[in-house]
Formats: sequence, structure tokens, C-alpha cells
Amino acid sequence: MKATIKDIARLADVSTATVSKVVNGKDEKISAATRMRVMKIIEDVGYVPNRIASSMVTKKTKTLGLIIPDIANPFFPELARGAEDLANKEGYTLILCNSDNSLEKEDAYIDMLQEKMVDGIIFTASSSRTEVSSALKRVRIPVITVDRDIDGLKSQKKIVVDNEVGAYEAVTHMIDRGYKRIYHISGPMTSKPAQQRYKGYLRAHEEKGLNPFENHLLSGTYTGDWGFKSVEKLISQKAQFDGIFCGNDLIALGALKALHSQNIKVPERVGLVGYDDIYMAQMVTPELTTVNQPNYEMGYQAAQMLVGMIQGKTVKPNKDALKTKLVVRGTTR
Repeated sequence: MKATIKDIARLADVSTATVSKVVNGKDEKISAATRMRVMKIIEDVGYVPNRIASSMVTKKTKTLGLIIPDIANPFFPELARGAEDLANKEGYTLILCNSDNSLEKEDAYIDMLQEKMVDGIIFTASSSRTEVSSALKRVRIPVITVDRDIDGLKSQKKIVVDNEVGAYEAVTHMIDRGYKRIYHISGPMTSKPAQQRYKGYLRAHEEKGLNPFENHLLSGTYTGDWGFKSVEKLISQKAQFDGIFCGNDLIALGALKALHSQNIKVPERVGLVGYDDIYMAQMVTPELTTVNQPNYEMGYQAAQMLVGMIQGKTVKPNKDALKTKLVVRGTTR
């Protein structure tokens, strides 16, 4: 038979209110000796707090929701790790939802998380989301958007990085290393990060006095398959190029595989740069030059901001985008 809060109170010779305060971390006015006695009894009898019953009183479940678009993309597990580490530190648990870049699944998860009475949601939207859905309009709990903000979402707090600067520095590096005819293989241009990275690509060309050639932009998906097929197509069309800037590292890894398959030497004949700095960027030959995003920090800060909102603290909008860093490795001269 499971121990109850009344059992703990009886064994510790305290009130159930005292036990509840200790369990919920609201024991500032309880003596250290009493708190330690209660905690020892809880440990001895294996008491597990009934969070559902507790939430009926406190209106809080100490639970956060995290919605990401693609768990197979190595960028997102690191973001999730950052969010989970902060959540655990603050006594919260995290429910992870993978939307598979489906708008329908995203909306279903938003509704489900509210039904589960989570205290707040961290949301990285699908790259195809361009507007606020009816599910988002129904949200009555705090929402933090990460990586991709959403136009029209009221009272939105967000964690983003400076994608334009990251892309600008990457393409400037390529031009400075002698690459002059650089294709940009991007993710879907409905995605704000994709739009911002393209702006950085164009700015680098403008400042270096270069005009992007016709059909320099290839937009598709954030997958290795898209990178591979794009480069295969360029080669089959006998396109002239000496550089490729990719919208993320998965695209870049697919592009690298296609170049290798055609015995095109990297970086001697073609320079290649990715974006994200996922762990696999160092697992290929040559190692991938890329733009590092602070994905762990993005998740950590998002959870930190969300918990602050849940706890009623004044949380100011994050005006400054997090900084990226160019990591030069072996795929550029």
C-alpha cells in the first residue's frame, strides 16, 4: 500500500500542511530539523507526491512542454538537453513532442499539452508555419518561441540567434578564400532562419562587390537528401561553381557526399560551408567548416525565461539575438 501525505505527517508528528510545504519547496519558515525529519521519512517509506492532486490546489503541475519539428536533426536534441537541464534544476519535468514538421501535429500537441495542464510551452515551429493557428490563439499559458518567432503571436517571448550575421560571416570567409561563384542551398524559404541566412549571403556578396548569378538560390528541405540531390542536379546541368553555402549542416553533409561521389575535390575545387555545427560536422573528411549556433544555450535560456514567467517574475523580452561563431575546418581553403 502506498504511503500518503497523512502517513508522512503522522510519522513526522507534523501537520499535512507542513509536509506539503516541504514537498513543494515552500519550507522557508520550517526549521531545518523538521524539514530533514520529513524528508528522511519520505525517503524511508518511498512516498511519491501526487502532482495531479497537488495541481488542483496550486493550479501548477511543475511540468513544461517542448515542441520541436524534427528530433532526427541533431540540432534539436541539444536544444532539448538545454531546456531539460534548466527544468530539472528548477524542479520541473519536461514533456517532449516531435511534430515531424507537420502543422497538424503541432496544433494537436499544443492542445494536448494544455489538456495535460503543463505550466508553459517552449515551441520551435515547423519551417512551413507562416501564421498563428487557431490552436495557438487558444493558448492561455506562457509560450516561448525558440529559433523561429511567429508573426501575430500575442505576448510572444522568444529566443533567437543572429542568422543574418552568421551567414554573412560564412560567405565573406568563402569569398576571402577565393571562392567567387557560390551557390546557396537552403531550407524552405517560408522559414525565417532561411530568409535571414539568405539576406546574409546577399549582403556578403554586395559588400565584396559581387553580383549573385542567376538561379544561385536552391530552396528545399533541411535534409541531407536535399543537399545530395541539389549538387547532383548542378553537376548534371554542368553548372559552373566553386563554392556552396548550405542552410544547415545536414544539407552540407549531403552536398559533400555528392561532391565525393563525382571525385570533386573539397576544398581545392569547391569550398563548402554548413550551418549549426552539429556533432557530425567533425565526423566527415574533410571536417566541415560551419557556423556554430548556441543550441544548448537557446534551450536553457528558453526554459529559464519560461519558468520565470510561470513563477510570476517580470521577464523582459530578449532584445538581443544570441551570437553565432564561424568554425573554420577542412572544407574551405
